[in-house]
Amino acid sequence: MLRRDAESDQFYISLHDRGTALRMSRNTSVTRVDVSSVARAQRVPVHLMPCEIEHDGPAHVSEYLTATIKDCKQEKTVSFRGRGLKGQELNCPQGYTGLVLKDVNKPSSDQEDSLLTVSSVFDKLTYWNLETPPNSDDAVVMAMDWPELAEAIHGPVED
Repeated sequence: MLRRDAESDQFYISLHDRGTALRMSRNTSVTRVDVSSVARAQRVPVHLMPCEIEHDGPAHVSEYLTATIKDCKQEKTVSFRGRGLKGQELNCPQGYTGLVLKDVNKPSSDQEDSLLTVSSVFDKLTYWNLETPPNSDDAVVMAMDWPELAEAIHGPVED
């Protein structure tokens, strides 16, 4: 459960097995993730773009966007709306699977509960930056290394 302390503005996380749903709570509302939907989810390619698209709904991406990606060593290059992007393919940490979540029950206020289902899964993603290649200082790149680092810090110590 994700809990926010209003006085300190800090979040506290604890996971509880609730059958087929993972519960995350913020203030008085609860966000549930239907983990049973993972079995029905398709594996898809995922691109993390350095922009925000102000649209919430279906998009016919294959009709309007054709990407020509140039691979050069570990770096990928592409142009998106006239801007040069440089990308790198990142694998999810070993033992982890990425989830693309879809809001099934979109609340009309922050006091109402919401339900998310898993619409697709991924084991790698292409991470894009504007004009400069991703590097080890990028938050997304560091996040992919975090589980291994956390295991080294918190794992058992061998003599």
